[in-house]
Amino acid sequence: MKQFNMKETNMKPPETEAHGVHAMGRDEAGRLYSIGMRELVKPLGVDTSAVEALAALRIAGKSLRMMQERWAETHHLSEGRLGVMFRLLRVGDCQLGDLADELDSTPRNITGLVDHLERDGLVERVPDTQDRRSVRARLTPAGRERIESIWKEGLEHQFEVVQGMSKDDLAQLRHLCLQLVENARKELGK
Repeated sequence: MKQFNMKETNMKPPETEAHGVHAMGRDEAGRLYSIGMRELVKPLGVDTSAVEALAALRIAGKSLRMMQERWAETHHLSEGRLGVMFRLLRVGDCQLGDLADELDSTPRNITGLVDHLERDGLVERVPDTQDRRSVRARLTPAGRERIESIWKEGLEHQFEVVQGMSKDDLAQLRHLCLQLVENARKELGK
């Protein structure tokens, strides 16, 4: 791989007004790429396939997160509150600390989310019968009814987002994303 010095390159940001921040193009094989990202890294004169792929993943992640946040707002919830409710629907009563671990969040954030859901009558705190020091969160009947209807709608939206992808495409996407997770965990463990 060619070595480079960022001071020696003629780097300038892509023309975002002409293409839009994340305008897409197709390469000679018909695969999508970010025009702006390609223009940004082209002057480096090195193989930028990893940079472009990871940038595409970041763009996709940000877009999916924005979609989920907007969708949650249509149900008068935040993405975090929706996540707590989905988790409680799936696993039942759960210690707040376990919710934080499972949702990759902080205990403080989970406490705030549960506070809001409790005020809205969707979640309640109950004592943990196994550990008197712990508190568990539980969906109320109103919360269960609400999240069950939202869950069904959410599944339909997921199929819309992956429209045009085959089951093999989706399996490959899943595999590649999880391969990145494994690689990142190895890097973080160094």
